[in-house]
Amino acid sequence: MSRKRNGVWRATGVVTALATAAAIASVAPAQAQSTAQLSAWVSDGWGGGTITSQPAGINCHQSAWDPYATNDPQPNPTGTCTASFEVGTTVTFTATPDSGSNVNQGPTPNPVTVRTGYNYTWVLFCPNDGLCSAG
Repeated sequence: MSRKRNGVWRATGVVTALATAAAIASVAPAQAQSTAQLSAWVSDGWGGGTITSQPAGINCHQSAWDPYATNDPQPNPTGTCTASFEVGTTVTFTATPDSGSNVNQGPTPNPVTVRTGYNYTWVLFCPNDGLCSAG
């Protein structure tokens, strides 16, 4: 506070502080994130297969691909490879290889407890003819 020449106190500092405190108090508290994204990554092991989640939400399929048979790049996965789940949900995965392929590694991690931020699992499908192996 400061004193003016005529003896009247100015309370601008106090008024500003009170107004700021009132504004802060009127702001709603931040809400915790209730859902988060979970992604299934199917690596480029050249084999084919599907990864599904329980509870349902992810049903992601990768087609088999032979890099020596064509100059075309590996096709992108199809289906739902990313889904929203409630934070705190435990999601379990099943990897099912296509005919002529096998599950080389994964799903890892399995299960996943969904947290805020980035959540994922991955799986590596390989063809039965030995074209790939986990490194």
